[in-house]
Amino acid sequence: MSIHIAAQKGEIAKTVLLPGDPLRAKYVADHFLSDVRLVSQTRNAFYFTGSYKGKELTVGASGMGCPSIGIYSYELFTEYEAETIIRIGTCGAYTTELQLFDLVNVDHACSESSFALHAWGIEQDRIPHQGPAFSRINETAALLGKSLKTCHIHSSDMFYRKDSGTPPVAQKHHCLAVEMEAFALFANALQLGKNAATLLTVSDVIPTHEKISADQREKSLLPMMELALEAGIRM
Repeated sequence: MSIHIAAQKGEIAKTVLLPGDPLRAKYVADHFLSDVRLVSQTRNAFYFTGSYKGKELTVGASGMGCPSIGIYSYELFTEYEAETIIRIGTCGAYTTELQLFDLVNVDHACSESSFALHAWGIEQDRIPHQGPAFSRINETAALLGKSLKTCHIHSSDMFYRKDSGTPPVAQKHHCLAVEMEAFALFANALQLGKNAATLLTVSDVIPTHEKISADQREKSLLPMMELALEAGIRM
């Protein structure tokens, strides 16, 4: 066991899908995996290991923000010897270059967060995806005929803030969207020599105030889940 994950050694697969929400992890396990085992529920951050098309995969929750995914991804990489983590989540578009329901494969995560600097001495504010997972997602999307966009995203430490404009770091690196976790995931993978990707669904378009409704949210995330699973078995 690690400090925050109660799974035994060998109960976490080499490839892990990591949504923020534990109930989203449960949804993936319930609807897509076979021979599913609940291997950890510490702090109600559910982790399930099962089989998808004959390959063992784990899906679990990262929580919200760089500090939280920083903890979970580090323990998965080091204590459980996971090789690949694919974050699956939602993002808000800063521009109408992205539309509701678009799938986004993150090229670089950009942030004003001090996580990478203080954890690993990484001074840059832009960190790329790590290893082959990004390419596998692109290849799998093409194979399945799924539309997919790639871009830089802003990993923000703040969900609510006084200034509603696009933050300077996002402007500097032409980030098309914002989320809260990829920067820390990529930093950990860079430091530890692991593979990491982030696949997102656009859930709102900030300049037009369009949002996916609560009723739409479950079905709208299915293409992202399916693509991540299909890419995961090709790792």
